[in-house]
Amino acid sequence: MEKTHPHIAHSLSKKKPGELVFTTDFRGKGTEAAIRKALSRLVTKGKLKRVSHGVYYIPKTDPLLGELHPDASEIAEKIAKKEKVRIRPAGAYALNKLGLSTQVPTKLVYITDGVPRQLKIGKMIIKFKATSNKKLSMKGELSGLIIQALEELDLNNMNQTRETKIRELLLKEDSKKLKHDLALAPARIHDYIVKLLKTKENDRMAEINR
Repeated sequence: MEKTHPHIAHSLSKKKPGELVFTTDFRGKGTEAAIRKALSRLVTKGKLKRVSHGVYYIPKTDPLLGELHPDASEIAEKIAKKEKVRIRPAGAYALNKLGLSTQVPTKLVYITDGVPRQLKIGKMIIKFKATSNKKLSMKGELSGLIIQALEELDLNNMNQTRETKIRELLLKEDSKKLKHDLALAPARIHDYIVKLLKTKENDRMAEINR
């Protein structure tokens, strides 16, 4: 413990306010118990803030706004990268990212092949939901997100404005990636997208199936 604490304190002094810190960053610098105790002591002193089990960040303050919490989506991405797992926005958060909803979510939901859990950063909640490999195997950045977003909606009661927006987004996706992702989509979403893209003016499905 005597050597672990100063090592961690020195390492943190080189980091910028707002940066994430993981317990695993200090492996080899002491026992697991010593590392956790040192981090806990730093939290008590106000040098660190705990996000969740094994995840911390260096506090950041603004003279006018006070304490600034790190961006929740950035935290989610960094956790996924650190733990070498895949994540994809889902539900209301996916709708918001696509511009299909103006409601600002207070909970960012991600599907993942990692450990399911929930974190709280300020007033924002990050939720990781375990899912199948199939849902995370989609290749298109837009089509994969759209398919996740559509799972949140009643496809039998879609307004014209939203359908136009979805179609415009789908038309921006690479044909091969869209075809790949459609094959993995739930049947009702697959059929909905096919119908949406199959019009007299521009039969995108004909192009995809070539």
